[in-house]
Amino acid sequence: MKRIEEIEKEMMKKEVPEFKAGDTIKVMVKVPEADKVRIHPFEGLVIKKKGRGTSTTFTLRKTSFGEGVERVFPLFSPIIESIQLIRKGKVRRAKIYYVRRKIGKGAKIDSVRV
Repeated sequence: MKRIEEIEKEMMKKEVPEFKAGDTIKVMVKVPEADKVRIHPFEGLVIKKKGRGTSTTFTLRKTSFGEGVERVFPLFSPIIESIQLIRKGKVRRAKIYYVRRKIGKGAKIDSVRV
């Protein structure tokens, strides 16, 4: 067990800002293209965060061309270049699945001063 814990600590050394459901974050994702790797930003609302340690994942939701897009990211994945906290949101739930049914102003989350 000690060896597994050591490997997990090495994987978790990346600096990650504190965020929770309701926050808006921007994730810089590495996308391989032919012979090079480009950085693609994915900015959205955190719908849920689950897991513990190296198995932590979070789901981001954004609206692109009028269509809702959700993407699940492992928190300590090597494809994530960086995570930037854009805005803190004020919600009363740990998982805000109800945002999927809302559109327009109804899908807006109140922000909190940072």
